[in-house]
Amino acid sequence: MTHIWISPQLAHTLGWALLHFLWQGLALAALCSAFMAMCRTASVRYLIALATLVLMLAAPLMTFFVLRHSATTVASTTKFASTSSAAAPDLPSASVSAAVLPAAPNSPAPLRSDGLLWLVEVWFAGVFFFSLRTAGGLIVIERMRRNRARPVSALLLEKCLALQRRMGLARVIRYCECLCLEAPAVIGWFRPVVLLPVAALSGLSEDQLAAVISHELAHVRRLDSFVNLFQIAAETLLFYHPAVWWLSKRIRAERENCCDDDALAVCGDAIEYARALTLMEEWRQAPAMAMAANRSPLVERVARLLGIGSARSGVRSAGIAASVVCLVGAILAANGLMAAGHSSAPASVGDIDQSSIRLRSFPASDSLALSAPRTRTQVIQVTFARRFATVQQAQHLISTVSAHSAQEQGQGQGAGQSHSQSQGEGQSSSSSYIDQMKTQGYENLTADELISLKVQGVTPEYIQEVKALGLHPTINELISMRVQGINPQYIKDMRAIGFNAGINELIGMRVQGVTPEYVRDMRAAGIDGTANDFIGMRVQGLTPEYVKEMKAAGVEATPGQLIGMKVQDFTPDYIKEMKAVGVDGDLNQMIGMRVQGLTPEYVKEMKAEGIDASANQLIGMKVQGLTPEYVREMKAVGITADAGQLIGMKVQGVTPEYVKEMKAAGVDTSANQWIGMKVQGLTPEYVREMKAVGITADASQLIGMKVQGVTPEYVKDMKAADINADAHQLIGMRVQGLTPEYIKDMKAAGINADAHQLISMRVQGVTPEYVKSLQSAGLQNLTANDYIRARVAGVTPEFIANVRSHGFKDLSIEKLIELKEANIF
Repeated sequence: MTHIWISPQLAHTLGWALLHFLWQGLALAALCSAFMAMCRTASVRYLIALATLVLMLAAPLMTFFVLRHSATTVASTTKFASTSSAAAPDLPSASVSAAVLPAAPNSPAPLRSDGLLWLVEVWFAGVFFFSLRTAGGLIVIERMRRNRARPVSALLLEKCLALQRRMGLARVIRYCECLCLEAPAVIGWFRPVVLLPVAALSGLSEDQLAAVISHELAHVRRLDSFVNLFQIAAETLLFYHPAVWWLSKRIRAERENCCDDDALAVCGDAIEYARALTLMEEWRQAPAMAMAANRSPLVERVARLLGIGSARSGVRSAGIAASVVCLVGAILAANGLMAAGHSSAPASVGDIDQSSIRLRSFPASDSLALSAPRTRTQVIQVTFARRFATVQQAQHLISTVSAHSAQEQGQGQGAGQSHSQSQGEGQSSSSSYIDQMKTQGYENLTADELISLKVQGVTPEYIQEVKALGLHPTINELISMRVQGINPQYIKDMRAIGFNAGINELIGMRVQGVTPEYVRDMRAAGIDGTANDFIGMRVQGLTPEYVKEMKAAGVEATPGQLIGMKVQDFTPDYIKEMKAVGVDGDLNQMIGMRVQGLTPEYVKEMKAEGIDASANQLIGMKVQGLTPEYVREMKAVGITADAGQLIGMKVQGVTPEYVKEMKAAGVDTSANQWIGMKVQGLTPEYVREMKAVGITADASQLIGMKVQGVTPEYVKDMKAADINADAHQLIGMRVQGLTPEYIKDMKAAGINADAHQLISMRVQGVTPEYVKSLQSAGLQNLTANDYIRARVAGVTPEFIANVRSHGFKDLSIEKLIELKEANIF
């Protein structure tokens, strides 16, 4: 039965190669774990793990070709043996080769070929699935690069380039802000992009940000993106083996450790870098194919950066012992798989007449000369016995290593007792620490939480002191407080100066370096505020000296205003320079001018062009990009305007070219009307088209016609109805909705009116139907004005009939209007 598109023999060989990798991968992982346990540097462990992954990827390929070659050899040997058997039928049957005899009754049952074919199909499906996962990751990264990234500010770019030069990187690297990430990351292989999230830019100090950027640049320098791509390929092809995922995870962890070492070599402050990692752990969100600074478990990295010991010798010994156990298990698994494979090997070659295969003799030098027929399984077992001695010897080796591990662990603990209390304090058992935490009200803690608490030195005494101050922090808050160095004395000191702050505020103040001394100095300079105010001021590097300089320049500001001023690099010299050129605005206006980049030179240039503007007008002019050159160009075309008019013209896009074109079409007006014409979309083409149909108008009339939708086509239609109207009348007709159809209907009713009368009739609601109704009531030969007056007075056919019913016959329209106005009927 054929399940897939390759031949059954090839699929059979591939299936066995995949099965053999189960013990091969385990053996390689065991050896790798042992070697890594003996190494102390992250770079060496990284190279060992990476080399092992290469061997893991090569092992199934080598096994496939070896099995393929063996199958070809067995097939040719079988054919030769069959021929020899026919030529020499008298050889003793007792010399039948163990390699081709049927399996003994107690040998493992051979795997069916159909099962191997199904195994290969499942493997292909898994590779396809993980390939889709990789493709999805590439799509996510590409979308992130195209749609969610924007260039960083010039100041930050300069800092990044400086770090790049310090690390000796000559490659072209892009630096972008990203809105959807919360930790710095690197994407791209040949054109790398360093993504810096907004959270990191605003939540980390300059030293911390420099450290994490150095970490990302270390990824670029080490070409880690290419290694990561190789890992993904290995995970895709060997997805079914847990050892591959374990090793890949170790590679990523050691890679982060190597980049941490590079970052520290550049920045040098391990404590600040550890704080940055702790903060970013809470922001953790980065694509799997990106190189992010917050990869790898936080606790291990922070402990490693800070040099906190953790009985490493015992862990190494235990790791070596576990590796030996796994290696022996891999050997036993190989024994069973190879036995099963050889017992089913004839089926993969074809049906063989085993009784016809003979061997003439065995070499006399072979210590395993057979006195009776043996199966392949027995031969393999003997071979492994020769290579690896006996299983009892392997178990003896395990026990020896375990004893050595226990002895080394004891030595490590003894050495650990000589450490300082901050590193070795707590030689008590983990269970006692758990009990102590329970007494403080923290139960059901996870392993990660316990490790984090212990690594950061959170003791029951520390918790008691914090709670005695009225604070009841969570596990994460305890860890953050300890990482930031918040002790009870700091809380007391902050309360002594009036800050009864919560946990988050305390952490924020401590992160930004808000100390009691800083608060006192700021208050002495006349600035007081909330905890958040002081955090903001500290983030921006606002000092008491800066406050004093501002006050000396006559600036009295709130904390919020001071923060804004510092963000915009607002200095006392700027205030003095602006006042020197005649600009004396309030503080908010000054900040606004600084935000817009308004300089004393700009004010001087505008004044030289005759523009004397207020602070708000200067801000508006700068916002709209109004330059001295624009003022000069407008003057050159005859436009003299004040600051407000210039802003309006710039907003509406009134350019010197537009003014020239309109003047060429015969329109010349004031600055305000230029703005109005541009607002209404009035173009030189419109002016020329209106002139072509006989309408000559000034700027106001042109604006009115454009507003009301008077088009050249409308003028033509009116003229076709014998209505010659000027611009003002055209506007009125258009306002009243007067159409050529209305004029035709009125003419059909015998009314020949001019433009002014038509507008009045339309205003008063004189319709063709109304005219016809009065005519039907006997009123003939009325003028347009008669119909307008009758409509205004409310003379209707019903009123006329009522008058006549009282005996008044043949009354004129004037009498009817007088009767209506007198309200007699």
